[in-house]
Amino acid sequence: MKRRHPLKVLFYISLTIVVLLIGYKAYLNLFEPDFEALHTEQVARIHDMLSDDGGFSFAVVGNINNSVGVFEERMIPALNQSGVDFMVSAGNAVSGGGEDKYRAIQGTLSHLEIPYLLTFGENEYENFGSYRFYDHFGPHFFSIKAGGARLIFLDSTSKTPWQWQIRWLNDLLSQEPNRLRFLFIGHPLLHPDQEAPFEQDDDFLQPPEFRTALLDAIDRHDVDMVFSANLSLYADQVEGDTRFITTGGAGGLVLNNDTSFYHYVRIDVNDDGEISHSMARLEARQHPVLSTLESLWFFIYSLFYVGYINFILLVAVFVLISTKLYSAIFVAKDYYPDYDLDPQPWLSKPLRVAMFTNNYLPFIGGVPISIARLRKGLETLGDIILIVCPRYRDQPPEETDVVRVPSLLAMGEKREFRLANVFLARIRRQVRAFKPDIIHIHHPIWLGSLGLFVARRLKVPAVYTYHTRLEHYAHFVPLPGNLFRNLISHELIKRFANKCDGVIVPTDSTEEYLRMIGVKSPTFVQPTGIEYQTFQEVDDGDVRKLRDSLGISDETVFVSVSRLSNEKNIDFMIDAIEELRRRTDRPFRFLMIGEGHQHERLQQRIDELGLQDCFTLVGSIPPDDMATWYHLGDAFLFASKSETQGMVILEAMAAGLPVVAVRSSGIEDVVRHGYNGFKTPEKQDQWCDHVQQLLEDDTLRQELAEHALAFSADYSVEQFARDMREIYALTLARSASR
Repeated sequence: MKRRHPLKVLFYISLTIVVLLIGYKAYLNLFEPDFEALHTEQVARIHDMLSDDGGFSFAVVGNINNSVGVFEERMIPALNQSGVDFMVSAGNAVSGGGEDKYRAIQGTLSHLEIPYLLTFGENEYENFGSYRFYDHFGPHFFSIKAGGARLIFLDSTSKTPWQWQIRWLNDLLSQEPNRLRFLFIGHPLLHPDQEAPFEQDDDFLQPPEFRTALLDAIDRHDVDMVFSANLSLYADQVEGDTRFITTGGAGGLVLNNDTSFYHYVRIDVNDDGEISHSMARLEARQHPVLSTLESLWFFIYSLFYVGYINFILLVAVFVLISTKLYSAIFVAKDYYPDYDLDPQPWLSKPLRVAMFTNNYLPFIGGVPISIARLRKGLETLGDIILIVCPRYRDQPPEETDVVRVPSLLAMGEKREFRLANVFLARIRRQVRAFKPDIIHIHHPIWLGSLGLFVARRLKVPAVYTYHTRLEHYAHFVPLPGNLFRNLISHELIKRFANKCDGVIVPTDSTEEYLRMIGVKSPTFVQPTGIEYQTFQEVDDGDVRKLRDSLGISDETVFVSVSRLSNEKNIDFMIDAIEELRRRTDRPFRFLMIGEGHQHERLQQRIDELGLQDCFTLVGSIPPDDMATWYHLGDAFLFASKSETQGMVILEAMAAGLPVVAVRSSGIEDVVRHGYNGFKTPEKQDQWCDHVQQLLEDDTLRQELAEHALAFSADYSVEQFARDMREIYALTLARSASR
């Protein structure tokens, strides 16, 4: 009898494994859907389920840790039968931040028949898990309304600055004085009376300043209950009027004694808003063998989610075993940035930068001014800049390094919006002759699209600066507003940004928006610079002359700078100023600087309301004179929600003006409430309240003015240009390494 060669046996075994692996991978890709922003769906389900004044109940769990044997098989059936309306994880739903763990918890949570929400905890943060949590579930800190209650979720991992969260929390809670409040944070604030298994100092909320500030906010705003995880026990403590519950028994390691056991917490709110709670202990013990098998399954499961490259390597390993009996090493996907990139070769020489923009000087707006300042700063550093932009009737007669493109169509009352002729071959020839090192695009459409096309043809990297929230320009588009906002604008920005080699945003909140809509390209947070020093060199005599020419005596002067267009929300300020005039006897003047197609309509409205003596549409002012006009004011007022940064706000601060603005993505990171100004929801009474404060409280106005001046000093044009060169150089280094 002929003996079968052992290599043939191994070959057939490995071949079978390969077939199974490929088959299962194909199944996952074809039949298992991807998932993102799950919290959006869950919040909608909660809102649909609960009324504003009715009672409700929910369960709180902690330390699920990807448990199958305990949480999925034992606790989820109990929760489904408990009658609660939804479930909240207080942290550590996953055992680590890897993609496999997030995939696994999504599969586990799919067995729940009720909505759920996850707190961003320590395990969610591990191994760059913050990005996966953001993609798959949503922001790291947020709040929702549930029935007559406010549920607040905070980030205790240090991913989000605690100072910012405290400001956000105080602002949020001050707006809803009569609502029940439940707060969820991964790390406990209080040390329980009993010792937790394997307890360490960093198991609790750090740093101490964050803990102190949060406890103060909880006490000041009458938070009803605070839930945390991170410890393998159940603890119920009361401090002041607030109950602090630590729950860590949903599936992780427990000791199964009097303090450390599997459990969940049930919260009931009746129709009268009274809160009761109970702890449900789960009598479950997982056999060590089952625990080992569960860990082995997670290892196998993870192999299908670490990426295609590693999956192919895995298949290759089994092929090699069948033929050569070769031992291979599994190489994990590297999530770290490429620290081998060296931008220095590009920083040490002048860069040739071609910029594509749909508007430029003499058109007055935030984007043209930003580009002009960037150009000036880069040229001072020795770089060579080429601007590709529309042609205007009153443009400078002689310009160097500017390609003016004739228009196919001019839109707007004064034909200020130009649709350039992107089909001209000479544009591409001129850019090709310029030989750019990098192309900088300032709009995602029209000339911006041409810029990306040219970059690909010339094989140079392209970076895109997200200047403008397109959804706020729906009134310019002959489409239903919601269609443009929800589909076209967001999808257009996402697709364009993902085609670029880098995306530049002015604020962290803007970066958050791009990640929310699915932008994956490398993103750089780089605020636009202002000519800070110019605002410090204004002659007081020039200010007095201007004041006299306008007939301003002892009035308090409010200033605003904006294009007179629908998206700038000028009507909101007109109505608020009318309300302010009724409220106070203090004399004031409001100077609205800027021009636009809405000028006549807005002036007519001012006349109808009888505001001519206190509300003036100044018109356009030459850029060189703007610093003097800013210094004319005592405070800066703003209501636009279309900004990504609000450069005029920083300019006003550089002139020593405190700000009152409506909350938006561009305002959120610049205006610090109560420090350099005030930011409010788009509610006239709240906005007007703060304007009245600055009008009637000279001491407060001076204090905020000093803070505003100090805050703006970090946004100089010089620093802006240096930082932008670093972004260019890093993008060029990354492109050269591919």
